[in-house]
Amino acid sequence: MADVGHSVLITGANRGLGLEMVRQLADSSTPSLSLFACCRDPDGPRGTMFTDLCSIKRCAQQVGSRVGPRGLNLLVNNAAVLPHGTAQSSDPELMLAAFNTNVLGPMNLTQELLPLLRAAARASSTVGMSCRKAAVLNISSLGGSIAATPDSYAMASMMPYRVSKAALNMLTTCSAVELQQEGILLVLLHPGWVRTDMGGEEGDIDSPESVKGMLSVMDSLTEKHSGAFLDYKGESVPW
Repeated sequence: MADVGHSVLITGANRGLGLEMVRQLADSSTPSLSLFACCRDPDGPRGTMFTDLCSIKRCAQQVGSRVGPRGLNLLVNNAAVLPHGTAQSSDPELMLAAFNTNVLGPMNLTQELLPLLRAAARASSTVGMSCRKAAVLNISSLGGSIAATPDSYAMASMMPYRVSKAALNMLTTCSAVELQQEGILLVLLHPGWVRTDMGGEEGDIDSPESVKGMLSVMDSLTEKHSGAFLDYKGESVPW
């Protein structure tokens, strides 16, 4: 199981992959792990949109008060929405919904938690970069791969989702370049086609298998993977 340091924050944690990641970490980690499971509405099925800046600031303050000078070791930006539409049928509302949650949500949360990630990097005695030191993992998708789109678009157009995930990929790459000198690792993970509310019943794998694979990948990440785009098996995903 992944060594994720002293503290982890996971968004979109009330269902699907986020909830399964919380379960597996809670079952396998030491009692000293501070595990923050975040969502918009803990009692609602659509409590995944982590976009309100005021709530993000409150979250960062609360997490900071819990972790103290040791900071936050790992942020997993998992919350996402999947609006369907094509390039011809999608309207601005669909595009904004995708970008607000899938791009601006991770960007805003990472920015607010950056002081805690920096604190964790400074406090760690670990050489190099890793998830047990200071890292941000952004859950992306093969749908965000420009290279893979010609072969998959007919089966699943979902254009707003694809464009937003491609934007998330660029956001992560830029952030990786900016933060690597501070010892903060940024990596993109594709969880596979998973049987969840978002992925549908025809997915290739279930949530436990996907999360088990991603946690194993997390445990193997080093500075060599800064800015990488990997799947749940640790294999590179085409850009």
